[in-house]
Amino acid sequence: MGVPEQLAERMSMAEQHEYLRSRFSRRNMIRGGAVTLGAVAGGAFVPGATAQAAVPTRSTAPATEYVNGAFVAPFGRHLAFGNDAGTEMTISWQVPVPVKKPFVRIGTHASHLSVKIDAEVRSLYTPAGVGASGDHTQYYVHAKLANLKPGKTYFYGVGHDGFDPASPQFAGTIGTFTTAPRHKAPFTFTAFGDQGVSYHALANDSLILGQNPSFHLHAGDIAYGDPAGQGKSTDTGFDSRTWDQFLAQTESVAKSVPWMVSYGNHDMEAWYSPNGYGGEEARFTLPDNGPDKKHLPGVYSFVYGNTAVISLDPNDVSFEIPANLGISGGTQTKWFEDQLKKFRASKDVDFIVVFFHHCAYCTSTAHASEGGVRQEWVPLFEKYTVDLVINGHNHQYERTDVIKGNAVTKKLPIGGTAYPESEGVVYVTAGAAGRSLYAFTAPDSYEGHLNEVDSVASFINTKDGKVNETVAWSRVRYLNYSFLRVDVEPAARGHYAKLKVSGIAETGDRIDHFTVARKAK
Repeated sequence: MGVPEQLAERMSMAEQHEYLRSRFSRRNMIRGGAVTLGAVAGGAFVPGATAQAAVPTRSTAPATEYVNGAFVAPFGRHLAFGNDAGTEMTISWQVPVPVKKPFVRIGTHASHLSVKIDAEVRSLYTPAGVGASGDHTQYYVHAKLANLKPGKTYFYGVGHDGFDPASPQFAGTIGTFTTAPRHKAPFTFTAFGDQGVSYHALANDSLILGQNPSFHLHAGDIAYGDPAGQGKSTDTGFDSRTWDQFLAQTESVAKSVPWMVSYGNHDMEAWYSPNGYGGEEARFTLPDNGPDKKHLPGVYSFVYGNTAVISLDPNDVSFEIPANLGISGGTQTKWFEDQLKKFRASKDVDFIVVFFHHCAYCTSTAHASEGGVRQEWVPLFEKYTVDLVINGHNHQYERTDVIKGNAVTKKLPIGGTAYPESEGVVYVTAGAAGRSLYAFTAPDSYEGHLNEVDSVASFINTKDGKVNETVAWSRVRYLNYSFLRVDVEPAARGHYAKLKVSGIAETGDRIDHFTVARKAK
């Protein structure tokens, strides 16, 4: 991405960003400072707002001649909950060229899209020399909806001048979404990490859509615009156009299922902002209830039914890839503990699910386990009896036994049940969503193909480098493409509510299943 490798080796993300800005500013290619974005305003569903993002743009405005809007089809639609999953939703999409007056139409029936809401455009400019492409400008559009009714299905269409989804010729572009209910009811969600753009990624998306999930969790390394993933923005093939392919690929699911992302090492792109996430802030609108939106825009929480979900940013604590190590100054971990306290005290929340990229426990030969996560967050998982931890980073499926104090407290065979209140935490690596696969040191062992071993050779990334370890907690290993399905079953107070967790292969076969049970409040 334009930083010499010998420099990038010892630069933080912020230092690489400053280097790139300085280098390309000398060519009069960019201007410094934040870009003010248009307000998302109008309509009964949306509060007035003005947004800003530190996103480099052209030194001159984009082309003033617009293509006839009737010939510009929106693509890459993706949804995300707001801070309140029952009343807030963001609809996001992309257009290939500038358009006039983008908007969303929304209603309770496909033929009655009665409310028209203005949207904001976030343009993302990548000059020639920053990566593999020539000058490239991308246009991402967002509309934040509020004051929705919980547990209700809405119809929507996205458009602009010349392209009105309410017109008969564009009626085929209408989509739907459903807000979270206020009461405790059964639901399903899915999860994986490390998808990228591939035929395997498409296959997983098709299978996920068939699960009818209420939302999907993407645990980092989203599109792989930066294929190196070391937080070192050297000339290693960075290509912002990969995001165009990814959002088009994902639209089949994300246009109707909230696609809740967390950020991984491949999502740090030094050109756009000091924290590496300026590109992500242009592409996604996530809940903004995290501790530090300036540095950690991918850290947030939301509640769906009886389940609280927390997204963390492990780049902040990673010893393995330290480009953003310590970026929050400890505020993320403090916020995380405050969230855990709040949700454990809530009478409406039974389960807490935490998802993020780097693995706390994994035996992959590529990245294995992250010592920073074990040091900073594992004690909190155990203190507040987190029910399920979902990771990516390692491109395979692996599931642990029940762990506490860095040791197995209970062997959890396929089909078994864990009780986190008394036993410990279960960790799942679901990083085989579409990118090339890694390897294990031990043989695969999964449903219908058991090959259990007493111990597995692995390592952990520490502040002093890799440290070898032999572990007894690796219970299920599957080296092929897969994703996670979680069925949430509430219960009456005092009875056991359940998370029924399944690993699903790209073939559709089940490779793992287990249950997490907790007495309902």
